[in-house]
Amino acid sequence: MNIFERYLTVWVVLCIAAGVWLGNLLPGLFQAIGHMEVAQVNIPIGILIWVMIIPMLLKVDFGALHEVRRHVRGIGVTLFVNWLVKPFSMAFLAWVFISVWFAPWLPQDQLDSYVAGLILLAAAPCTAMVFVWSRLCNGDPLFTLSQVALNDSIMIFAFAPIVALLLGLSSIIVPWDTLLTSVLLYILIPVIIAQLWRKILLAKGEANFDRAVQRIGPWSVV
Repeated sequence: MNIFERYLTVWVVLCIAAGVWLGNLLPGLFQAIGHMEVAQVNIPIGILIWVMIIPMLLKVDFGALHEVRRHVRGIGVTLFVNWLVKPFSMAFLAWVFISVWFAPWLPQDQLDSYVAGLILLAAAPCTAMVFVWSRLCNGDPLFTLSQVALNDSIMIFAFAPIVALLLGLSSIIVPWDTLLTSVLLYILIPVIIAQLWRKILLAKGEANFDRAVQRIGPWSVV
């Protein structure tokens, strides 16, 4: 593991602290950034998310989907947990912690936003850290690659309907144009960019691809 992966928790804490500090130091600037929206989707945040996830998506080889049949049981468990357990359990935990336990300490007009944020987070399977966890436990790299490719493929089509269902069950209304714009901006476009970039890099050789991934990997943390 490189220094960014080894001390990921430290970077996350530092980024949170820096964000809180800058938000209090320059509130007007961040309020202006917050209003740069299309269909209630913030464009600057979308661009920063591209910077974060495109290096991760470069590692995903959708050609590995043909390996799925070799890992039917493992893939079955992964799909069951990712799409039938995790989103619904997270929505329940969001309601318990945000709407019940911590409600007295949180702004009442923002409770639904916190719950919605947790639901949005839970509906998208992790991509980048799966590779790290697999490497840490000496997992099967082909299985890891095939299940990540499959989950990312499913996410393109299943994310919006699952989020709409869970938000509806939580009595939170989010317009469909917002959900579809989010899928387009945060999932589909980054996947296309990453796969085109991956093809260009691989055309120059595997070693060139590995060097490029190594160089741009830290941007996922920044």
